[in-house]
Amino acid sequence: MLIVGQTIFPYQANGSLIQDAQGKVIGSNLIGQNFASDRYFLSRPSAVNYAEGDDYKKTGVSGASNLAPSNPDLIKRLQETTTTLKQQRIQPTADLVYSSGSGLDPHISMESAQVQIQRVAQARGISPQQVTELIQKNTEQKFLSLFGEPGVNVLKLNIALDQIRR
Repeated sequence: MLIVGQTIFPYQANGSLIQDAQGKVIGSNLIGQNFASDRYFLSRPSAVNYAEGDDYKKTGVSGASNLAPSNPDLIKRLQETTTTLKQQRIQPTADLVYSSGSGLDPHISMESAQVQIQRVAQARGISPQQVTELIQKNTEQKFLSLFGEPGVNVLKLNIALDQIRR
């Protein structure tokens, strides 16, 4: 299995790692990261704190929680997240408020990307149309055109934003 994986699927077998221009690993195509700056799109929340920092160059660990819907800690986190999003003038969407089952999902829905366009465009001094085009380029379609929903890989989108020349 190891030989097959390394021979046929080396990118996937080694963690689907994304590197910068200098070859330094900056994240994984498969694991979400936290972004705090208005210049970047927000990811789904995780039950585990990601590495601190405003950019994708700082990676961390992630994971899921087993908190029941009635758990006071979960309710408090959901309320805090919703309040923070509203303060940033972002319409709260399900995947910007709730973590995924694994707590690792690197994707957000098209809706969650669209509610952040104005904030990111304004923070970067670029047109909302440029941001919309990057969202479209970084949207992954349904698996085999049948399963799941289209999703925007937040790390890839934020990397693409940093590559824009004004």
